[in-house]
Amino acid sequence: MTDVSRLPGALHHHWDWQLHAACRGADSSLFFHPPNERGDARAVREEHAKRICVRCPVRSACLRHSLETREKFGVWGGMGEEERRALLGPAHRELHAHASRAA
Repeated sequence: MTDVSRLPGALHHHWDWQLHAACRGADSSLFFHPPNERGDARAVREEHAKRICVRCPVRSACLRHSLETREKFGVWGGMGEEERRALLGPAHRELHAHASRAA
């Protein structure tokens, strides 16, 4: 039988911020682009998502999570994919470009 007594248990405090997110219950397609979405359609969708983020009480926790976990897709903490990549710096952009070429 496995001894789980030394495991840390649920770490609810790492995820509780999601319970208070302004986007909770919203259609996720607003925050994540459909296949082949480009140009104005993408910009308009992202702008709508970011308007929800502006009034979100856990915006900073959401952004921090997305940067720490290197979320590749979607609007997180009021920032889109390209904005977050810019924050993460050139090493991350280079890694992402290499992974895209390999796929």
